[in-house]
Amino acid sequence: MTERQEELLNDEAVNDEVVNEETTVEEPSIFTEEKTEEQSEVVDSIDDELSKLRAEVDEKENKYLRLHADFENYKRRALLDQQALMTYRAQSLVSDLLPVLDNFERALQVEATEEQTASLKQGMEMVYRLLVEAVKKEGVEEIPALGEQFDPNFHQAVMQESDASKPSNEVLQEFQKGYKLKDRVIRPSMVKVNE
Repeated sequence: MTERQEELLNDEAVNDEVVNEETTVEEPSIFTEEKTEEQSEVVDSIDDELSKLRAEVDEKENKYLRLHADFENYKRRALLDQQALMTYRAQSLVSDLLPVLDNFERALQVEATEEQTASLKQGMEMVYRLLVEAVKKEGVEEIPALGEQFDPNFHQAVMQESDASKPSNEVLQEFQKGYKLKDRVIRPSMVKVNE
C-alpha cells in the first residue's frame, strides 16, 4: 500500500469515528429530551394533583369552620334558652295565682262588722301578705298604673274619660292590677285613661 492509500484509509477511519461520535452524542440528547418531556408531564400531573388536594383541604377546612361556628351558636342558644327557662320557670304558676290574689284583695275590701269576721279578715290579710311575699321572691312585681302615663306595653285601656285637670293619657283608675315577672309582662293592668 502506498502512503497515499494509507492516508485515505486513516482519514476514512477518522471520519467514521467522528460520525460515530456525532451520532452517539446526538442519541443521548434525543433520550434526554424525551426524558425531560416525560418528567415535565409527571411534574405537571403532580402539580395538578397537588392543586386538587389543596382545594379539597381548603373546602374541608371551610366546612369544618362553618360546622364549628354552627356548633358554637347552638351551644350559645341552648345556654340562653336554659337561662330563660330558669328565669321564667314560675310564670305558669304565677299566672294561675293571680286570680287568687285578686280574690283576696276583693275579700279584704269588705268591712268586718262583727268580732268574728274581723279576726277572719285579719287571718286572710296574713295569708295574703305571705302569698304576695312568696310571688315577689320569684321576681313578680306589680305594674304601677294609677297616676302614670298610659303605656300599651304595661296597661290595657278599657275606658276613656275626659278630665281637663289631668294630663292627657294619664291613668285615672285601675280596674285590675297588672303584674310582670322580671322583665316580662304576665298580665297588663286594666285601666281607665284620660283623653
